[in-house]
Amino acid sequence: MERRSFLKASALSLMAMNTGIAEGQTAAQTTAQAGEVKVRFLGTGAADWNGRDDRGELRRLSSILVDDSILFDLTAHNPEMIPSGIAPQTVFYTHSHGDHYHPETALKLGVKKVYLSQTWYDIAVQDFKRAAAKLKAGMPQIIPLHIGQPVQIGNLSVTPLPASHATEKFYEQTLIYLIEKAGVRLIYATDTGGIPAVAARLAGIDAHDRNGKPITGLIMEATMGMGYDDDFRVFAHSSVACVHQIVRVIQNAKRYTPPAGLPVYLTHMARTMHGTQAELDASLPQPLKAAYDGLEVVFKSPMT
Repeated sequence: MERRSFLKASALSLMAMNTGIAEGQTAAQTTAQAGEVKVRFLGTGAADWNGRDDRGELRRLSSILVDDSILFDLTAHNPEMIPSGIAPQTVFYTHSHGDHYHPETALKLGVKKVYLSQTWYDIAVQDFKRAAAKLKAGMPQIIPLHIGQPVQIGNLSVTPLPASHATEKFYEQTLIYLIEKAGVRLIYATDTGGIPAVAARLAGIDAHDRNGKPITGLIMEATMGMGYDDDFRVFAHSSVACVHQIVRVIQNAKRYTPPAGLPVYLTHMARTMHGTQAELDASLPQPLKAAYDGLEVVFKSPMT
């Protein structure tokens, strides 16, 4: 490669990392079109990674912003990653752990609609009432979700699926989500130890179901890094090896049909069990890729 071309490519790659724009895209290209789902990672860390560590690596608690309008999980440090002029008014919570759920932040941000599992709906209402009283803010609409029953928001469909995770509330059913628009079918899976059978069946990726339907994108937690497959968190969280196995299985079953070259994005990474972003970029097996805070990805239908 000529020196001029090399320098230009290096500058573009650095600009992409600094702005959070996925490689191969420009800022203008990150506006989601019909049949596309834009995801901005507001945080990619697990509960032990909320800030810059002693290596200089920065991850906030895990959260995503979809199509500049819908949040999935939200804590105090996520709003600083929302682009200026964007005011999402809807949040879907996966569960009630404090590294995913913070009512005061939702109220400060001006969220109007809150979706969460019906199994802890009454508790959430009280949490938000206390937060609203403290902030002297109005109450949002809090809407209970039921497993497998989709919610339509504009041109997006969001279906709650059961996760393999647990909180201190043993009756609480934690959630992962299937996000659909036109030909895009994206699973956002955190926190969860693998993908439970019921979730796989509802999402259409269980090959036992002849009427199943492939997903076209996957964002999945990898709390445990490579070499940590025997960690005690295995009942409630996934490892890199677990995610890689799931991807191989659903690919072989033709239940994962992404556009060519699209990675599977990892999130919810534990500080003590993962290397730096550069180390992850160099070592993760294909098609896995570690997301980072500020990364924007446009998920497209394989047909486009």
